[in-house]
Amino acid sequence: MGKFYTRMGDGSVIELSESELKRDLEEGTRDAAERGRIPPLCEDELSYLFDIYSIPYRFVSVDRGNEVVLTYDAATLKIRRVGVLTHRIQSLQIYEKLLGADTLEFDHVDYSFKPVKPIIAYEQTELEQALLVTTIPMFYGAMPNLGSYTQPDGPCLNPMELLPMGKITEARAAQEEMVEHAVRDMVNVASAMYESGADGINFDTTGAAGDTDFLATLCAVEILRRKYPQMGIEVGMAGEFILGMHGELTYDGVRLAGLYPHKQVELVEKAGATIYGPAINTNTDESCPWNIARAATFTKACVENSHIPVHADMGMGVGGIPVVDQPPVDAVSRASKAMVEITRLDGL
Repeated sequence: MGKFYTRMGDGSVIELSESELKRDLEEGTRDAAERGRIPPLCEDELSYLFDIYSIPYRFVSVDRGNEVVLTYDAATLKIRRVGVLTHRIQSLQIYEKLLGADTLEFDHVDYSFKPVKPIIAYEQTELEQALLVTTIPMFYGAMPNLGSYTQPDGPCLNPMELLPMGKITEARAAQEEMVEHAVRDMVNVASAMYESGADGINFDTTGAAGDTDFLATLCAVEILRRKYPQMGIEVGMAGEFILGMHGELTYDGVRLAGLYPHKQVELVEKAGATIYGPAINTNTDESCPWNIARAATFTKACVENSHIPVHADMGMGVGGIPVVDQPPVDAVSRASKAMVEITRLDGL
């Protein structure tokens, strides 16, 4: 059999033989299984992935009836990222009326809760304007971004400066203080936007600052769930593995450092979120088939362990998508089809 065109994790085009494609799929699922201590994909699932990546067409799609709901992060920023200078409300209208989006997300250019806090009244006003010209559900999205709480811009000492000096206790205390500030800001901003008409809140890139970041988000979600029983809350992760920047933080008795998606979702669900978004990192030194076999293995275990909808993060650098600013459609469509039809998740 001839060669199959595919890509590396950095987006570059490569050719794989039949044996090389099978090998990459097997090694990708094995890597995830060993790291997460979860079952690898079975032979039938690997065979189906082989079929997806051996199809000669540039674009592939899920079978009729397997369509899933899509949610988006930073929607109002991405139209501008490609050079189309639209207003935020116009960007949302493009997503809904031209691109056929299932949901919308309103957000600020800083895309973090802390910088939004001082301008919340302006955000509320513009959200209300956006709601008047759109129909589908609209989230308000931002990142926990605990790094923004460190000096000189924030109130807390910088743990990354304390740790090299051997000041472990002080670094941990600074991170715990950051959690308190972040929880307060996230609850205040989310409450204001929800009361102004947002259908839900998206905590995007959760865990970017490690276990401190994850704990702050879980605490904020718990408070919001008690405060607003009907609020939609999506928690999308920054990566597949919770870094132990503090190392001793726990939630509901569970140590946060070292958790993989199938364990992360248990705590996200327990805190009160309604959608969970696992983010499986793309390895640029491996092929797209290797990466999607790995991502699907993690995600399948997550779906099987979840009682809330799972919307896998599928973007530049996660979910088997190449690490490029504008991911190529051949890679994106194959990764999306594989995720939906192998893992049986609820959305992307």
